[in-house]
Amino acid sequence: MRILVLSDTHIPRVAEDLPAVIYKDIKSMDMLIHAGDFVDYDFFAKLKKLKKLYAVAGNMDCAELRRSLNSKEVISVGKFKIGLIHGYGAPRDIMETVRSEFGSVDAIVFGHSHVAVNITKEGVLFFNPGSPTDTIFTDTNSYGILEVTDKKIEGKILTL
Repeated sequence: MRILVLSDTHIPRVAEDLPAVIYKDIKSMDMLIHAGDFVDYDFFAKLKKLKKLYAVAGNMDCAELRRSLNSKEVISVGKFKIGLIHGYGAPRDIMETVRSEFGSVDAIVFGHSHVAVNITKEGVLFFNPGSPTDTIFTDTNSYGILEVTDKKIEGKILTL
């Protein structure tokens, strides 16, 4: 199973749309995950038409999205459980903050900081795809792919 992971797209506030390479990659994926801060409901609806989409609301999302989406989810993919949350608070504490929101999960996908993270701590994969459109806290735009097999879940960060 291959999952394209996005967060902090901020469309149309920061960019009009995603880079074309992401739409190309979506075609070969099994599903999409978005960790919040779509900003606009129309962009959420556009992604939802492309592939199976799991998503949570972020702090910058419009009221309609915050009413439609939960602030966190647990997704089962094969034998693995993925915690999905946007995140909140200080970026320097983000991994501890998001970890405190979930019990037993194999991975936590989050956003908020715009900084890509792909690290395993204490048996949990922490995965932040970064932002494909905004460089407010980083100098690199990025997105991610999760590969899930019977034996493992691994992340890959793709820079733009």
